[in-house]
Amino acid sequence: MTKSIFIRSFKLSILVTLLCSSCSSNNSSIKMKGSDTEVNLAVNLAEHFTTLDPAFNIAISGGGSGLGITSLMNGHADIANSSRPLSEEEKQQFKDLGIAIRTIVFAEDATAFIVHKSLPIDEIDILTLAKIMKGEYKNWSEITDMDLPINIYGRQSSSGTHSFVKKKLKIEFTNAAKEMTGNAQILEGVKADKTGIGYVGAGYVAHDPSASQGVKVLKIKSDDTLGFISPMNQSAINAGIYFFQRPLYQFVLEKSWDKVRPFINFERSELGKTLIQDHGYYILEQHQNEI
Repeated sequence: MTKSIFIRSFKLSILVTLLCSSCSSNNSSIKMKGSDTEVNLAVNLAEHFTTLDPAFNIAISGGGSGLGITSLMNGHADIANSSRPLSEEEKQQFKDLGIAIRTIVFAEDATAFIVHKSLPIDEIDILTLAKIMKGEYKNWSEITDMDLPINIYGRQSSSGTHSFVKKKLKIEFTNAAKEMTGNAQILEGVKADKTGIGYVGAGYVAHDPSASQGVKVLKIKSDDTLGFISPMNQSAINAGIYFFQRPLYQFVLEKSWDKVRPFINFERSELGKTLIQDHGYYILEQHQNEI
């Protein structure tokens, strides 16, 4: 009798251990937060992945690269989508917190500058663009024949795209620039404002032509040797010569790596690559390292 009770207790102990292990690892649930540039793509990738593996549950939200990185630090995310690299301050914060992470570059993005469709301008050089964004040029009459004030639609400071554009143009944005929460708001703002100019992820307008109705995507010239280049020019992106192109990052908690890896592998599969490209992003082979 005593032996029988011992065996049942031993089996129960094993069962509880296995259940607790399963609960703690939670290997079928992933939380992904961060970049609004990447959010639509991330949702589409997750939908296809969970169709192939219904056991997985992937919760995705935007809010900006900074929010995603902070969520990673706070343990509220397994993956932070980011349209910029970690800052030195953020690297130090992860180190101080004892949090190990992995960095994945899964696509190449191009930032597009858009204006209202009626504005008589199709291309712009970066020196002129910088003067507009920092508020030195306040009226379109300074570069066109239209006497209208310039209205700028940009992103909040937590946005990786905001930081990227500011760094590339080597400016501080004018305080008059409107701070929007994402690509959709910027598009709608410029569509409704014939004096508007803003910046969005090129993939956002390339993936859904209806989203870009009412606006024009400007060609950009960074120097006289290259001429004006569209962010939709695949050859230019492959050659790395479009001025506003950048890698897209995913920062992954090391402790979440085992459960995240199947999804990362899916992103790098042929289907994953096709989905990324269908959204208007680019795959550069130098980013496709073995993981």
